[in-house]
Formats: sequence, C-alpha cells, structure tokens
Amino acid sequence: MVVRCDTIGWWRLAKSRGHNLISGAKLHPDLKTAIDLQQVDHRVAELDSRIAALPAEIKTLESQLSDFLHAHEERKHRLAANQRERKEMEGEIQTIQARISKHKDQLYQVKTNDQYKAMLKEIENEEREIGKIEDRILEEMVEAEELQKRVAEAAARLEGEKARVAGEVRLLEATKESAESERRGLLAHRQELAAALNAEVLELYERVRKGRNGLAVAEVRNGFCIGCHVLLRPQRYNEVCRNEAILACESCQRILYYVEPPEEPEPPGEPARGERAAT
Repeated sequence: MVVRCDTIGWWRLAKSRGHNLISGAKLHPDLKTAIDLQQVDHRVAELDSRIAALPAEIKTLESQLSDFLHAHEERKHRLAANQRERKEMEGEIQTIQARISKHKDQLYQVKTNDQYKAMLKEIENEEREIGKIEDRILEEMVEAEELQKRVAEAAARLEGEKARVAGEVRLLEATKESAESERRGLLAHRQELAAALNAEVLELYERVRKGRNGLAVAEVRNGFCIGCHVLLRPQRYNEVCRNEAILACESCQRILYYVEPPEEPEPPGEPARGERAAT
C-alpha cells in the first residue's frame, strides 16, 4: 500500500512539515475526526498486513532448519553407504585375489600350451578387474573425506542453528502478539472516533475508503487533490482552504483538507518583512 501524507494525523502532519493552520480559520470538528480516523485505519491496515505475513516468516525459518537437518542426515546416510560400498568392494578384491591365487596354482597342472595361455589370460583379466575396483575405492575415499568434513561442520553448527531459529521464531511470535494488542486498541479507538463523527460524514468516509484503496481523506496542495492529482476549481479550492466544512473532491470523492505551507525563509542579508515595512 502506498502511504500518502493524507494518511498521517492532522496534528502530526502539521508538526512534521512545520506547517500551521490558516490564521484565524476554525477547523471543522468532523474534519479533524475524519483525519484521525484515516490515521487509525491506515495503521490497522499496516498491522493486518504484518500479522498476516508472520506465519509465512515463521514457516520459512522452520523450513530452513528442517532443510539443514535433512541435508545433514542425508550426508550421514551417504557416508555410511560409502563405507559399506568400500567394504563390499574390498571383499570383491579379496575374492578375486583368491581366484588368482588358485589359478596360479593351476598353472603348474595344465598339460598343454593353450591351456597355459588361457590360464594366464584369465589371471590378467582378474588383475585388471582388481585395478578397476581399486579405482572405484579411491573415488569413494575422496567422496568419504569430503562427506566427513561436511558432516563434522554441520554437527558443529547444529545446536547453533536450532538456537538461532528458535530465537527468531520467539521474536516473531512476540511481534505478532504486540501487533495484535495494538490492533485491538486501535479498533476500540476507531469505534470512539466513528461514534463521534456525523452520520452522513461517516457514511461518506466509509464509502470512499472502500472504493479508494483505504484512503478516504486527502490533502489539497497547490490547488491539487493529492489523492487523485486533479486540479480543483478555484472556488472549491478557496472553500477547502478554510477547513470550515466537510468538502469532497469532485473527482475522487475523498474528503479534503488544507495545510498552510510554511513561510519561505528570508534571503541572507535581507531585512525582515516587518523591518522593510517600517522603513
């Protein structure tokens, strides 16, 4: 939601911008109440948005911890699997080495040259197979080293991550409780303001607020309605500047008010206006 100056309380706006009401003008009481009501509604809308966003923020934090734990467990499972695979491959090597030893013993029992060559070929293939398995074991050892490092790092961070997420969740829950408490107070105050407002003015305020994105009151500045940026007719502008009646923008229907701009500072070295007049 875009925050415009007309959503700020009348007296806060006058003070923050250094403005004063028109000299001698009488501020219509319903106009001040409408401006105060706009301020309350704007703050309630902010709180509603904040309260609505908090569950998703909490869920995001919990998901971060869940993802961290899941990744940690996955690495631990992969490390255990890696160790099992290496053990199985080492067992395969022992089995092949036993066959090689048996075949070497059989070399002395063969009766023909062809049988001897075939036995040598078989031994050569078995030794080549051992070489391939050893290469795989080496790859698994490299992976295991990296996994062990990452598992150790995650284990060292685990308690810290749990504490961080728990702390941030508690902070968000406290923020939600505080926002809900403030919201309840504002809604009670809103009821008081609405009850103090003229029924016709309240009906206009509520109707415009629903149709204009929650903004029912707008300042007039330099002849323009700040709500819709449409130039007012000179007569309507002069009427609004007095702040003595409830007047609506003829374009957007927002309730209008006027804050007198501050006087421009005197140029350096120039006498004040009163001094010039006296001379």
